[in-house]
Amino acid sequence: MINYLNDLIHNNREWVFTLAKIAGVLGILMPMIAYSVLAERKISAFIQDRVGPNRVALPLLGGIPILGPFLTRLGLWQPLADGLKSFLKEDFTPAHVRKVYFWLAPAIALVPAFMTMAVIPFGSFLGTEKMVLADLNVGILYTFGIVSLGVYGIVLAGYAANSKYPFLGGIRSSAQMISYEIAMGMSVIPVFMLVGDLNLSKVIEYQSAGFSSWLIFKQPIAFAIFLVAAFAETNRLPFDLPESETELVGGYHTEYSSMKFALFFMGEYAAMIAGSAMMVTLFFGGWTLPLFGLNEIPQADAPIWYGIAHIVIFLAKILVLMAIFIWVRWMLPRFRYDQLMDLGWRRFIPLALLNIVITAVVLFLTVK
Repeated sequence: MINYLNDLIHNNREWVFTLAKIAGVLGILMPMIAYSVLAERKISAFIQDRVGPNRVALPLLGGIPILGPFLTRLGLWQPLADGLKSFLKEDFTPAHVRKVYFWLAPAIALVPAFMTMAVIPFGSFLGTEKMVLADLNVGILYTFGIVSLGVYGIVLAGYAANSKYPFLGGIRSSAQMISYEIAMGMSVIPVFMLVGDLNLSKVIEYQSAGFSSWLIFKQPIAFAIFLVAAFAETNRLPFDLPESETELVGGYHTEYSSMKFALFFMGEYAAMIAGSAMMVTLFFGGWTLPLFGLNEIPQADAPIWYGIAHIVIFLAKILVLMAIFIWVRWMLPRFRYDQLMDLGWRRFIPLALLNIVITAVVLFLTVK
């Protein structure tokens, strides 16, 4: 049996390690989504001077003296209760909806966020394996192509609900996401003009010299546009106009419940994590850290702790940006729709164009 397994791994090494990396990415991503929801509830409670989730306890662990009540007060088990509730709640489909599209929309909204993670380098090497699922030479083009698919799930949900509020939410979302995708795409052009390569691993390599080489310091305008566009692309406050409860009840969410609603919810948080991972890669040095020699590009036979440290650094940077996403939601009011479109078309797109021109002129004058 052991010989059979050894032969299987040896003969299909690439497939085995790719499947192992996919399992590892999903094994980290799914708990991150669940506990991002808990972090959002805890941070919002802190901002509003409330306690937040602190009641759910597991039958055995909750009874352990000191540790059990401590973990319960942290709300550590709340995501388990939320997930169980979504699975067990009645899956209700209203009679007036267009059923095939109604069932298909939540999956279409969730999948693109997961697929984006395929080209983002989340570490250097573990053993001889490079810590990226697909090290594409056109990684950024793949990312924007996949991200643009996310809008179809929301538009389809608005259409399938066969009701005016979800339909208006779907229309708003499509206009908003298409508008800000242009600004977002133009904002990263100066980054790749500096790097000279569309491969995301090369972007990290370019920033590995030290803090001063991080692209947030060389392209602050590009980062500001990308960050605001990421809020609009993920429908987060102050740009959550496709949902806006006070105007559209819940927008495209209105007719959904149980696990279908949970898929939309998971898609939103997965998109936030993917957006944060992309910002870490493009502007914050990716998995490198210019301390203790952790910014050096390792060889394939580097010690395994070195590779683990790079993955931890990458995740820590993502968590910081996720905290900013959550903090902004609970601190800023919602924009009006005309203000949102004005900001995208009349402010960000000209600013991104100007940034491209300035970067091109500087490169022309300085690069020999």
